[in-house]
Amino acid sequence: MTSRVGVTIMGVAMLLYIATTVWLAVMFFSVGTAPGIGMGVALLVIAPIGVWALVRELMFGYAADRLGRALDAEGGMPEAPAELTPSGRLRREDVEPLVAEYSSRIEENPREWRAHYRLGVVQDAAGRRKDARASIREAIRLSRARP
Repeated sequence: MTSRVGVTIMGVAMLLYIATTVWLAVMFFSVGTAPGIGMGVALLVIAPIGVWALVRELMFGYAADRLGRALDAEGGMPEAPAELTPSGRLRREDVEPLVAEYSSRIEENPREWRAHYRLGVVQDAAGRRKDARASIREAIRLSRARP
């Protein structure tokens, strides 16, 4: 629930940002000087990039959440080790065996989205955000490729 509130706040903030950016661009255009027009054009170029980034992240989040719920309903989420760090991360000595285990499952069946998603969950718990996002992104791609 709190993540949905955060997403809503970010969406409203993005709309406020776009409105402010367009208003400032119009103000710069109304000045009529070359630097003012240049700043107005720059603002009108930057705003859609921000919207694209937010929409892309929202699409990733919704797709990852959908797959996570499906995998959890099947009872297929990875089991967490008994001991975690106070921040909820995996202990360093537990990371490598888990990552190796879930990576080997991908090697056995590289077209299975569940294996990629499980690896992403383990990588995220290990603090490897970039790898986790790549694994979950691949899981999303594979889940869409299936009929």
